[in-house]
Amino acid sequence: MTAPHAFDAAVRSTPPLTAVIHQASPFFFANIASNADFLDPAINGTTALLRAIKAHAPSVRRVIYTSSCAAVFDFDAPVASNPARIYTAQDWNPITYAQALTGTKADAYRASKKFAELAAWKFVEEENPGFDLVSINPPMIWGPAVRASKRIADVNESNARIYAQFVNSRKEAAVPDNGLHLYVDVRDLAVAHVRAVTEPRAGGERIIVCARAVSAQGICDVLRGNIAELGERTPVGMPGTSSLPEGAFGVSSEKVESILGCVFRRQEETFVEMGKQLLEIEARS
Repeated sequence: MTAPHAFDAAVRSTPPLTAVIHQASPFFFANIASNADFLDPAINGTTALLRAIKAHAPSVRRVIYTSSCAAVFDFDAPVASNPARIYTAQDWNPITYAQALTGTKADAYRASKKFAELAAWKFVEEENPGFDLVSINPPMIWGPAVRASKRIADVNESNARIYAQFVNSRKEAAVPDNGLHLYVDVRDLAVAHVRAVTEPRAGGERIIVCARAVSAQGICDVLRGNIAELGERTPVGMPGTSSLPEGAFGVSSEKVESILGCVFRRQEETFVEMGKQLLEIEARS
């Protein structure tokens, strides 16, 4: 993604392209040797693509950029407050580039999303291309993969966490930490991308795409209640309760609803279908 002219051939098209959806950024922690491996491909790959579109695809009128709520949230702030903090599209993760280089891999990933998105907005402002930009900012992305991996070792980072903590566990085990408790189903996120291409009002907008909050206990309850095979594997915890603290932060879904008109599927559909797919991958591994 960072090689000179990497995207030139990809954006040349007959008939000419009118929109481009950017979705590429590394999220496989196991394959990352240094924090720069997150930062450089995300930032340089983003600007290289935009530069290629301006130079070789002048017919493009809109670019949809897949950013992340990692570029929005302050991960050093308390999870809960009174009243609960509600993040909006005006918020930015306060992490610095220097902190990203010396911090954890999670710090580097979050920073890569922030600085790559900032680079995209800066390009549009300074280069005045023939296209506008829409930034899509999801939190955790769960759900079944459109092309299931052949081995558990190849499952993407998000779903791999569900497998390790909820599927490949024991009913007596402690309920995992909540982690980031806000999520969207990958299929609903795909719909948001398509609507961002076709909805004129989306141009120039930064749009948080989030379905709802879910606690780790809630994930356990859904998996145990709908997949019999997980009865002995998924932690029991305290069924029917929430492991989220009162006043846990949330996000504003105003733009995704008012501009894109998105509605979100039930959490049972997301986690049950993902859980069943992970079991199928496990059986093949």
